[in-house]
Amino acid sequence: MQSVANIRSISYLKNHAAQISEDLEMNGNPFFITQNGEASMVIESVEKFQEKEALIAALKIIALGEKDRLHGKGISAADSRAQLLAARQSRK
Repeated sequence: MQSVANIRSISYLKNHAAQISEDLEMNGNPFFITQNGEASMVIESVEKFQEKEALIAALKIIALGEKDRLHGKGISAADSRAQLLAARQSRK
């Protein structure tokens, strides 16, 4: 896990929003914003946010597949290979 180096107050965010935006674009490290000394929010680049969202979506798909597997849904790897081979054969 990355170190939490970019800790800033909400007043810093208000006064330096453009600089924070430039820093995010340059190095991609998120900013942790505090309010009254307590963590309040995290600001990250759109790129990092989209990467995280894609990862979460992939993990959800994997979890759903595992849930189906545990409930006996789906087919074995051998059956799947056989279906793929049959589909390839039928296209020739």
